[in-house]
Amino acid sequence: MHRHLQFLATLACLLGLSACGAEVAGTAAAVGKLQATQAEKARADQARILEGLKQADQAAAARAASAGE
Repeated sequence: MHRHLQFLATLACLLGLSACGAEVAGTAAAVGKLQATQAEKARADQARILEGLKQADQAAAARAASAGE
């Protein structure tokens, strides 16, 4: 009887640990998805900033060209 209880206790412990492992894996997946979303947003922000700088540079070149005429 003692071995049976010990087996059940061990089984319960292992099931509890596997549940924790699944939770950790789920959390890691959620964090990975969040980081991918943040990286995608950062790339979009970078593209917008670079486009703004390009337009500002073109406007400055146009002003300099018209001032030289």
